[in-house]
Amino acid sequence: MKMPVVVLRWVSNSNQIMLVLSLILYCMLSIVLVSSSEAQTETGGGGGGGSPVCAEADRASLVSFKGRIIKDTTGILSSWIGRDCCGGGWEGVECNPAGRVTVLQLQRPATATGDAAADRDSGLYMKGTLSPSLGNLNFLEVMVISGFKQITGPIPESFSNLAHLTQLALEDNSLGGNIPPGLGHLSSLQSLSLSGNRFRGQIPPTLGHLTNLVQINLKSNFLTGPIPPTFQNCHALQYLDLSFNMLSGLIPDFIGGRYLPNLTLIDLSNNQFSGQMPISLFSLPKLLDLSLNHNQLTGIIPVQVEGLKSLTSLSLSSNRLTGHIPISISRLHNLWYLNLSANGLSDPLPSTLATGIPSLLSIDLSYNKLSLGKVPDWIRSRQLRDVHLAGCQLSGTLPSFAKPDSFNSIDLSHNHFTGGISNLLTNMSSLQNLNLSNNQLKADLSEIKLPDTLSSLDVHANQLTGSLSGSTGILNDRASSFLEFVDVSNNQISGGIPEFREGLRLKVLDVGSNKIAGPIPNSVSNLAQLERFDISRNQITGTIPTSLGLLVKLQWLDVSINGLTGKIPNSLLGIERLKHASFRANRLCGEIPQGRPFNIFPAAAYLHNLCLCGKPMPPCRQSQ
Repeated sequence: MKMPVVVLRWVSNSNQIMLVLSLILYCMLSIVLVSSSEAQTETGGGGGGGSPVCAEADRASLVSFKGRIIKDTTGILSSWIGRDCCGGGWEGVECNPAGRVTVLQLQRPATATGDAAADRDSGLYMKGTLSPSLGNLNFLEVMVISGFKQITGPIPESFSNLAHLTQLALEDNSLGGNIPPGLGHLSSLQSLSLSGNRFRGQIPPTLGHLTNLVQINLKSNFLTGPIPPTFQNCHALQYLDLSFNMLSGLIPDFIGGRYLPNLTLIDLSNNQFSGQMPISLFSLPKLLDLSLNHNQLTGIIPVQVEGLKSLTSLSLSSNRLTGHIPISISRLHNLWYLNLSANGLSDPLPSTLATGIPSLLSIDLSYNKLSLGKVPDWIRSRQLRDVHLAGCQLSGTLPSFAKPDSFNSIDLSHNHFTGGISNLLTNMSSLQNLNLSNNQLKADLSEIKLPDTLSSLDVHANQLTGSLSGSTGILNDRASSFLEFVDVSNNQISGGIPEFREGLRLKVLDVGSNKIAGPIPNSVSNLAQLERFDISRNQITGTIPTSLGLLVKLQWLDVSINGLTGKIPNSLLGIERLKHASFRANRLCGEIPQGRPFNIFPAAAYLHNLCLCGKPMPPCRQSQ
């Protein structure tokens, strides 16, 4: 430490005495400031930010958590080094000015594409368990540990000690066991999300003691039993998502304006709720989204549905609802999504639908007891995004729509339509999904000019003719790069299987039960994303190309009932995800590839060929 140097001389007057005293005070102050600066540097608290020094107890809790994670491919925890967890270098950790950890926010990084499926399949994860030491972070306000897929085990009971916690999100891991009742002691909690795990048992009634809860999300678990009556105490609740569980019983009548007046979202879909919908459910003036689909609900849609003045989305599909669609549903002026499919609703449709629901963009009335005859004029004339009227006893030629360029999805399957397809597709410049299967359409495929935006085409079980290849085929050289799903099975299509160019995104290609002849092209290997390939019940000849083994994402392969010859190539052993395969009723010969899964498929997958041998068929002879 450098000391200021002062030379003192004998002084003879008061001015000189004051000067000397000032210099002595300056020296003393300089010594104190320099010493303080060096001490701060040695403890890690200095250096341009003045950040708080991490409390040792909190650091120890975090290090214990890191120790329970035996593998971290995200690299997040590799930043947790050094003694100061509050200096900004520990990813996901934030502290208050006193050096106490207040935020622990760890989320699996998204892929560069932002694709949800790619995120799920990416190799980014953490493997391990949650350390009880996290319950010692006494000043923690936010805990988010989400998306790591392989964090297992229970939620530690010690988490009930986190008295300052306002947000707890442990989503999309593999946590299991029961939800700890002790979480009901977290009186400051405003948001609780445990979705996407493996929790079992009933929802603990103690969660109803969390009177400050604004959001509760327990979806995608294995929870059973009823919704606890104590939930009626959560008067501040706005968001309730219990979907994709095995909950049962009646929908409680306290879910309504009297007890839970602030609800904006209710999702109880994909459970086992039964009985009638309580009238109280329709007295929620702030509710925006109501999803009760895929349950066992009975009775009618109450006329009180008009009480949901703010509702934008209503899904009641896949229940056992009966009766008519109430006229009052037309008064839902903000509703843009309406799905009433797969129930027992009957004619007639309310005439008020012609002018009601002015915001409607998406409607699904499929698979009820409706006999519409034709697509209602009020549907054909509107600017809609999605129209699903499968199984509605429609007939005649396919309809034309007044504003075709707005459509994203059309499902008119399982009806009695005849004639061609071209008129329907005119100016469908935004169409992504088209399902016309199970009708009596007799068009030639050369008539079909698919929209460039189309990703899914299902026209199986019609009477279509023509070829898949050639200048007019739907899988020709100009086939859309967006196409992912094509099902043209059970028609009268002829010609051959086309050559496939690089860059196609097809995941499903089903051309089974047609009159297609010729070989499987080697270019099938260009379908790198293919998961299902079905060419069964045709007149395919030649050998199975070895390039088929390059389709490493394939899960379903059916080449049965054709005229294929030669061997099943060993290159197919490279398809490790294959779950189903059938080679039966061809003219194949030789040893079946002796490796999983081919040697453990049932023998029925290989029957009625010339001379296939090896497991699961009889052993090969020396000459084979």
